[in-house]
Amino acid sequence: MLNDTDFFTGDAQNTAPDTQELETPVGELYLRFYLPSQDEFALSSVGIREVMQQPVDRITPIPNASPLLLGTINLRGQVIWVADLGQFLGDSSPLNTDQAEIPVIVIEEQETILGLAVQRLGDMKWLDPDKLGSVVSIPDQIAPYVRGEWILGQESKKTLRLLDHLGILRSSRWAA
Repeated sequence: MLNDTDFFTGDAQNTAPDTQELETPVGELYLRFYLPSQDEFALSSVGIREVMQQPVDRITPIPNASPLLLGTINLRGQVIWVADLGQFLGDSSPLNTDQAEIPVIVIEEQETILGLAVQRLGDMKWLDPDKLGSVVSIPDQIAPYVRGEWILGQESKKTLRLLDHLGILRSSRWAA
């Protein structure tokens, strides 16, 4: 029979303190990801239902569908369209489908759900929405879907563009 002291490897007084200082994150949580062109974008975690690595053979192509759509997947009994986000945003580089799995970000608003296939997932990051600036130069094709951009490095002028998941879901381009 074991007693509580058997789980301590040393002095029983080396336990965690009663109070720890927690750092409160500033801003909101965003998912960073990359398109085939290596452009980096972000989506607010509020509009994301799920992030997954989807096997390519589990994406069922649908004949006569929009070329922006890769096909459908079955997500726990629900059929969901999967779109090539890069092609939707006018990226000239095609998504690499010659890989075992494709990163898919499932976004939703009320009853509308869509999977966005991307080249590579980044990390989740707390970013301050107050520091979100207006976009300096952006192609007209993606302007309705970009809410703004953060300047990540003053020297490098690297930017992170924030996409509007509602604009993407409600786009008339899906009907084409």
